[in-house]
Amino acid sequence: MPELSFADPSERDDLGAFAARAVRLDGQTVVRLRNRDGGRVDAWVATPFDVLATRTVLGSVEPGDVTVSGNELLAALAVSRADRIDPGPVLDLQWRSALPPQAHWQVVEEQLPAKIVADLTERGLTVARENVGPQGTPPASLLDQTVLTVSGDGLEVKIPMRCLFAMSGMGFLGAGDDEHVRITATDAWLRIDARFGAVVRRRHALLPLLV
Repeated sequence: MPELSFADPSERDDLGAFAARAVRLDGQTVVRLRNRDGGRVDAWVATPFDVLATRTVLGSVEPGDVTVSGNELLAALAVSRADRIDPGPVLDLQWRSALPPQAHWQVVEEQLPAKIVADLTERGLTVARENVGPQGTPPASLLDQTVLTVSGDGLEVKIPMRCLFAMSGMGFLGAGDDEHVRITATDAWLRIDARFGAVVRRRHALLPLLV
């Protein structure tokens, strides 16, 4: 049986808010919990926008890398106020996304105003509402549209609309005028960190395997 421990009650609430947003986006979502250095746990979800979302809380999980139901985790966090909880049955086989590396990230933009990101997202959502596909989802052409290009540390990073939709859906952006986001990248990955969490996506599509 897995066990999730928290260093402080506020960390439980932070993870609960993350899980609630993820479940709202996808009622069948699973959450991957991984220990990292410094007594922290990274929580990961795969959003409907083909973008990963993550939040880090102070604590630990046993085993050190486990996937559980988003609904089960949310219920456990709501019911128990103990320092240690059972996050639910292990569903490791349901996690199908590769995770980015923990090291070798380069800072591309440190102080991008969150208001710029929020304004771009709102414009994109307006267009999406006017062009909803047959399954109620925005067209891929809109999701893949580059809405922001940032450069720094020898890298030029193009940010697609789907990353901003994922940030909005997960409620990661702060509302204050002094809020900023941080953009980092590796050769293969892009990451956008905001006040309440981060979204991560591959910068280039994987080539299909030859048969």
